[in-house]
Amino acid sequence: MSPSKQNNKVARTAERKRLRNRLVRSSVKTHIVKAKISIDAGEESAHQKTTLAMSGIDKAVSKGIIPRNKGARLKSRLMKKLNKK
Repeated sequence: MSPSKQNNKVARTAERKRLRNRLVRSSVKTHIVKAKISIDAGEESAHQKTTLAMSGIDKAVSKGIIPRNKGARLKSRLMKKLNKK
């Protein structure tokens, strides 16, 4: 750690944001994987799980955790897979 109080504060806030971002990114990935598995298995809950995944993606994009275009790409691929089955 540096001797500056301000640098210490910046480091602490960056660490908090990093942990929050990691948590959100991880949950988005989990929802996407569950939706894909559900779609492949042909379950009736596939639509509901896809909706949940898309909601998580939208929240992550609105918080700035993932870029807007990546969010759109993920949603597009999920819907493409869902509509294919």
